[in-house]
Amino acid sequence: MDKKRILHSIEWIVALSACGYLVWKIATYDDYASLSACLRGMGWREWGALVLCVALMPVNMTLEAWRWRTLVPMSWCEAHRQVYYSKLAGLITPWRFGEYPARALLQGEWAQTLSMGAVGSATMTVAIVIAGVAAMIMDNGQWTMDNGHYRILVGVVLAGLIALLAFSPKLLKRWAEVSHRLILISTAQSLVRLACWCVQLALVLYALGAMSNVKCQISNLPIYYLLVTITPNVPIAEVGVRGAWAIVVFGTMNAALAGVLLWVINTLLPCLIWPFLRKNK
Repeated sequence: MDKKRILHSIEWIVALSACGYLVWKIATYDDYASLSACLRGMGWREWGALVLCVALMPVNMTLEAWRWRTLVPMSWCEAHRQVYYSKLAGLITPWRFGEYPARALLQGEWAQTLSMGAVGSATMTVAIVIAGVAAMIMDNGQWTMDNGHYRILVGVVLAGLIALLAFSPKLLKRWAEVSHRLILISTAQSLVRLACWCVQLALVLYALGAMSNVKCQISNLPIYYLLVTITPNVPIAEVGVRGAWAIVVFGTMNAALAGVLLWVINTLLPCLIWPFLRKNK
């Protein structure tokens, strides 16, 4: 079997494994009754908000394709293909570790792709941490981060990522061309993508009746993503982690359902779309 066939086989193994995981996750979800009750109680405004959230899913994926082709020059079509496929690989690997190797599988340039993947992952995390901490500081003391261990964890993560990004042009020069200007652009793009996530989450929260105090809840959106990002998790527990933090941040059980529903929109739907984007071999 030649190299091309081996890579093609790996591509399909990843895709089928991810689809199997999604089928299992849907079959074993144990709170359909609550979700169904929420959906039945929605009016046309709430359904409109939910439809708009779904419509923003391809915008979210396009923003990631934009980030990715900034780091690794390629066509828009190829960037979309790699981004959608990496959703499948990230789904079945701890901490979504498989996303960038999956892109490297399609790209063929392993060293460059993985190096730029590390930069892209770091800039996205930096954007989430900066926005989340800023929201906590400006939230009139509601979020004081009293837990000293969590403050230390956030500080260590942010300092470590900034240090790695600062030295990445030298650390990665053997495999990829990285500049501080490129890092700043990627971080700005990451903030734009985070804004899209926040809008989607706000729409789902509104649709499910979990937006009781709009001003307060809006300020909590980046805080929710900070908590989800800094909480170690693996894909098999990701839905539970997102639901648990949604309850803590937004204060209602419906918020947990919103976290689950947004996971379905931004994870399940892209996985279902990938077969229509793949190239014929």
